[in-house]
Amino acid sequence: MYAIVRCGGRQEKVALDDVVTVDKLDGKAGSSITLTALLVVDGDRVISDPAEVGRYQVTADIVGDTAGPKINMIQYKNKSGYRRRLGHRQRYTQVRITGIGTEAKASTVKASTAEAQSAKASSAKAQSATPQSKAQATAEED
Repeated sequence: MYAIVRCGGRQEKVALDDVVTVDKLDGKAGSSITLTALLVVDGDRVISDPAEVGRYQVTADIVGDTAGPKINMIQYKNKSGYRRRLGHRQRYTQVRITGIGTEAKASTVKASTAEAQSAKASSAKAQSATPQSKAQATAEED
């Protein structure tokens, strides 16, 4: 499965776990962003209808910032002694694609993750409460 997404005025072909270099984005490394899907290819099925593609979301995590190659520019005017050197490095952001799917699938994954975290938290509370009660019981017996 892959998708064509729009990011920063360009279109990129992305698949799961791809690292893509896009124009500079606001956000810190590790934060998550959502990209607009223009076309989705799922096996033999090509989805290009705007109504159907609108249901698909492409999520990505920001890996970090990077800079492109240096571009050297020289300005020169004949017979006047005018010379000028300039340089430029375009700034980019690297993103790793973490998911391509419909909103229902994405919300189901997020909900199951939230349930798992709450279950871990409740089991941790139960485990931490058990040693305290044993300590209190031995203190009461003495």
